[in-house]
Amino acid sequence: MSGVPGLGIVKGMALTLRRFFEPKVTVQYPEQAPRIPPRHRGRLQLLYDEYGALKCETCFQCAMACPIECIDMGGSDTKDRFHVHWGPPEQYAERREEEALRRSGRPVPDPTYASFTPLDTAALDQLLEAEEHDPARLLRILEGTQQLYGQIPVAAIKHIANATGVWYAEVYGTASFYAQLHLEPPTRHTIGICRCPACALFGGGAIRAALEEALGVPLGGITRDGMVALEPAECHGENGGAPWVTLDGERQAGLSVAQAAQLARSLMGGTPAEQA
Repeated sequence: MSGVPGLGIVKGMALTLRRFFEPKVTVQYPEQAPRIPPRHRGRLQLLYDEYGALKCETCFQCAMACPIECIDMGGSDTKDRFHVHWGPPEQYAERREEEALRRSGRPVPDPTYASFTPLDTAALDQLLEAEEHDPARLLRILEGTQQLYGQIPVAAIKHIANATGVWYAEVYGTASFYAQLHLEPPTRHTIGICRCPACALFGGGAIRAALEEALGVPLGGITRDGMVALEPAECHGENGGAPWVTLDGERQAGLSVAQAAQLARSLMGGTPAEQA
């Protein structure tokens, strides 16, 4: 039957006639108000996976694709280091009206949407002018920005987006993609600790807890002064019966829990006795 000429047209017309006589579901808004559940607030619901992590990857694609720009995304990254934002406030400056925050369901005040640290953009403007505000030179602009400030401040990302016309999400994505670009202040020292079962068996968990307490940051974090970063390391089975701890890539063999805490405090400035 599939080879009968005109059969597809007949099926299509039959479907059209059947749908034509069915009850209409179109709502003539705003003349006819739709039926909205009483608890509806018009907010997006972010879903969590089985590990408690957000499924939303903050790619900003929904905000970019929204034809009337009604999607507003904002917050801080997973390590709470810097502010990320996209949406209408990105174009019309940060909106801080308490009524607007209350209507959106956010608490007032809302520290997540605090203004950025003031940034002197005079040198950045000269860089943008030298690159002719060309979006095709975005990577070169970001590399030059890092040379100017030692990092790529999020305020600089906003300024670059406004000056070049590139989507904020694209500038942010480029800055976070390349390994040579950094969104946080450069660190002077890096402490690494292995999390494999063998290192944990030899006391790596206690040393990790001591380092986190001494530095005041979790594994993967950076101290507030930017002096020390605590990062995961890999022993590759060469721990030799002791936890694998490194300082700027060099292994620190035979560290006890107290010695690890003392090392962390000394790297943050001053001697352990001065910090006690």
